[in-house]
Amino acid sequence: MTSAILSAIHTLTKPLESSVRDAQSSQQEALLAALRANRALLLEQLHTDSSFEEVRRLREEVTAAADWFCSDTEDATWCFVQECLLLLLTLARHLSAELECFQQTPSPSAAKLHTPEMAPLLPPDVLSVSQQKMLGAALQFVVSLGLCPYLAPGVGVPLSRRSAFGAVVGNLVCVGVAPAVGRRLLTTTNVLLRLAELSSLATLVFTRHLGDVMAALCQLGHQPHRAEEEKMWELSAEERRTCREALKSLLGKVYQPIVIKELLILQGGPKQSAAVGSSSGSSSRAAPGSAPAWLRRLCGQLLSERLMQPHGVQAVVRAILGGGMGDESDWRKCDGVARILVTCPQQCASADSYYREVCPQILDLLHFKDKLTARQFQRVATSAALSMVQEKPGFAQQHLLTPLLAPLHRCTAASNEGHSQATVEEWELTTCIDDVYKIWVVGNSPSAPLLKALEQVLPLIFTLFCFTKQNVSHLRAPCQEILLWYLSHTETSAALSALRQLSGLQGPEDTVAADLLFTPGSDGGARFCSRESCSDEDDALYEKLSGEQWRLECLMQLLAELKDSDLPGDFFLELLQELTSWAAAGDEEREDEPELDVSAMTLLEVEQQLLGRAAKRGQRLALLQVLAVMVESLHHSVLLRKSTQVVDFIVSLLQRACVGLDQATGPSVGNPVESQTLSMGMGLVATLLSGPQLSAEDYSSMSRLLLPLETLSQKHSDVVIQELASNLRAVIATHGAYRPENLTSAAAAAAAAQPSTNAASRKKQKMQTEAENSQSSPHSFPSDSNAPSNSQIRQPASSSGSAAGTGPKDGGRTSGTSDPCPPAKAFSECLLEACDPDVPTRAVALRVLTQMVLNRNPEAVQAQEKVLMLFLENLEHEDSFIYLSAIQGLATLADSYPERILERLLKDFQHGPSLPTSNKERSLETRLKVGEVLMRASRAMGELAPHLGRPLVGVFLQGTRDSDQSVRASSLSNLGELCQRLDYALGPLAQELSSCLTALIKTEKKAEVRRAAVHVITLLLRGLSDRTTQVLSDVLLDLYRALKWVVRSDPDDVAVLHAQLALEELDDVMKRFIFPEQKLEKKIVVLP
Repeated sequence: MTSAILSAIHTLTKPLESSVRDAQSSQQEALLAALRANRALLLEQLHTDSSFEEVRRLREEVTAAADWFCSDTEDATWCFVQECLLLLLTLARHLSAELECFQQTPSPSAAKLHTPEMAPLLPPDVLSVSQQKMLGAALQFVVSLGLCPYLAPGVGVPLSRRSAFGAVVGNLVCVGVAPAVGRRLLTTTNVLLRLAELSSLATLVFTRHLGDVMAALCQLGHQPHRAEEEKMWELSAEERRTCREALKSLLGKVYQPIVIKELLILQGGPKQSAAVGSSSGSSSRAAPGSAPAWLRRLCGQLLSERLMQPHGVQAVVRAILGGGMGDESDWRKCDGVARILVTCPQQCASADSYYREVCPQILDLLHFKDKLTARQFQRVATSAALSMVQEKPGFAQQHLLTPLLAPLHRCTAASNEGHSQATVEEWELTTCIDDVYKIWVVGNSPSAPLLKALEQVLPLIFTLFCFTKQNVSHLRAPCQEILLWYLSHTETSAALSALRQLSGLQGPEDTVAADLLFTPGSDGGARFCSRESCSDEDDALYEKLSGEQWRLECLMQLLAELKDSDLPGDFFLELLQELTSWAAAGDEEREDEPELDVSAMTLLEVEQQLLGRAAKRGQRLALLQVLAVMVESLHHSVLLRKSTQVVDFIVSLLQRACVGLDQATGPSVGNPVESQTLSMGMGLVATLLSGPQLSAEDYSSMSRLLLPLETLSQKHSDVVIQELASNLRAVIATHGAYRPENLTSAAAAAAAAQPSTNAASRKKQKMQTEAENSQSSPHSFPSDSNAPSNSQIRQPASSSGSAAGTGPKDGGRTSGTSDPCPPAKAFSECLLEACDPDVPTRAVALRVLTQMVLNRNPEAVQAQEKVLMLFLENLEHEDSFIYLSAIQGLATLADSYPERILERLLKDFQHGPSLPTSNKERSLETRLKVGEVLMRASRAMGELAPHLGRPLVGVFLQGTRDSDQSVRASSLSNLGELCQRLDYALGPLAQELSSCLTALIKTEKKAEVRRAAVHVITLLLRGLSDRTTQVLSDVLLDLYRALKWVVRSDPDDVAVLHAQLALEELDDVMKRFIFPEQKLEKKIVVLP
């Protein structure tokens, strides 16, 4: 039956016969003739063909129930459309009956034959591809002839813009004959909606003609009509209301992105002026893309309703972006969608209700997992959030930023209110941090509301960052980027205030209460929950102090990342300035502070006084701690990257030195540290002034030094300091016009004259008085240059304790020929100091002896046996500073006198230390140290390796059979270093070497020895390179098989990695051997 109905539909819609088409004079006449001929043929078949008897019966039933059917119409196109509608309704009635019967009474025979492997039976409404094609053609005729021609100008996409054939169809319709235009449009629309009640037919209707059906419903239900148009449409109020309800129902059923896309098409583009000079017959229609005002308002209202419903924002984004691939046009679309979301529609009742519905959906766009969708949605959400913050800051704060930062605010509120059971789950913190990163960092559009909102939760994000630095967490990188973004984009004053708060110098250091903490999450994030109370006060105090120290270290790591920012230097100078002001205030407080009269005070007042003093001392200790950590952790190029910051640093030094000048004992007498600090500041000023081509801006920035230098020149107790301060002040005041010749020498002399009462002060004096190093390579002092490094402000002291260099003769600068190294000590003195129990003294002596051996010092050459014994004795020392110096010395001896030194070292490596004083219990450790010496000696042999290396190869091969695994691994490591330098001398040893390595790889139980054996092959191939195929031709296959065995069978991952690296080296060698590099060269051979 279904096939018969579809056959009738095919008869009605089949193409025109050629005999009929040739008889027509135009396309319109040919189309009308085809419509009449096909309709007549269908009616004839229905009455004469017995196979269509059931179709005729159902058609007559449908015709009897169709009150819209008009049999006496004079419009051939409408007659054709009516026949199509009747057949489509007939098909829908038949399929509905068959489907109902199928669902109610399943076939018993089918149930018996059904097995789990069989597919379920198809319902009767399933159509084949060819049947869907026939039905699609009929629907296309219905829409083209019965719906689109009756749409008002500007409603929907006209047929003339769809195809050239559409323009022909539009002129076939006769509007003036019965039935009226409105009745025809209503009839076609109702029939299509009835067809859509069946799911199999709804797919065909809505996938191709949804926009036309929506346009028809909009026109039927919402188009206003003038009085003269009412007769042409003939629609009652009830029918118009029914159409409006049908439109509402349709928009709610269909996939929302498709609905939104069709509504945007119906709404049309921007308004355009009417077409001027258009061809006849089309001048009455609106310009392309311009919809009537009522339709634009209606579509805007419907779009607003789609937007404000659940998941409406997502539907709008999907409708506009579609399946974009993330190119530039898609980014513009994303920004356009963001502007749409931020703008409150005119049809909305209130802006507050609109943003209350839309903002949560905007945040949901940030949480998609699909990569392409997430990238586009994130762009839309970020752009919308940033635009809303700039245009609607009040609504953005209430409905966007507050919900986004809610998990962080909950952490802060729980800490402030003392909720011991407060918990913020891992997924909440992860989502919050990711959203903040996407909007603040990726969006990268700093504004006052964004910075203020982030400032409120910045301490908590820093606490979370410190927690993530203690373990592995995916939150570490976003937290760090958020903190760096804020410090880089906020104002300098706000950034400095934030740094003071994060370092504990201002306000609460940690916004997390003591009974709450971050704990690791199961997915690599963090949870915020309560902790068990610590009963031991000492443990609690230790945990608190270690936590504060860790926070400072994390803060320094953040500041180290700000390499191109002046913020670390500004923060450092601000702390120095505060330290100077506290030093001055501390002296005044000590003078003015009266003794507490406890008898006249209550206990509460006494407690408050004592707590106030303790708080001040605590603040000063915290300041000193922050300064100490900054100096230890940050490089000078980060702290003082501009010349102005260097000048500020010197100003703070000099001001701090001037604080105690009014006291009875000056700083040069009572405090050596302050005296040395002052000397360093003086030397730094002299170094800056000695730079060539100082500009006026440089002298202007240094003008702030005039006042403290004048104070020092008048009040300091040391005459040398007074004279130097006066000279420096004169040079700055005259912009270099006055420059005394002994300026730098005087600075060095002043520094050298300071007291040095212990070893630490002597070392600091040596570092502070090396200014001639900078004189030998003077640096300019532009306004934007980096701060001078330590090597640029040092002067070596001469052997007599005075300045090393002579007075400068050219502009106050030395000739640059002075030796920055200290004078050489006597050989006998070095031998004595090499036995000194003081570790630094002994290490330095060993280094000096090594340098003497390297320089062929005559005394060292004569006493090389003593030097060797001395190095061997210190090789057994426990301190790494000592035995590493001894290792370096022995390697230098072996390089200078290889024959006898290597022989002694090889014996010690084989049999252990041979000295009478050697500790036999530490024999293994000493052998490994000797192995390190032999490895360094092997590296230093160079081209002499084939001559000197033969004895070493034998010893190392014997060492591979040692009972200790560390010695076996050391022997293999040394063997690899030596073999890669033997070149062709390795040929006679290839078989023995291959057998040894292959046996170790396959039989050795210790993983580290197998790793070393595989690494020997890697070094061997790397050293021989293109000579591998010549030297190792006999054993190359065995080595290759051994490497493949390791890759396939060795359980140790590191050994497998070494084998893969060796195979890569072998692969490169063989590629170069098989495919040698082509060289464009000519060879001239002289024949004999």
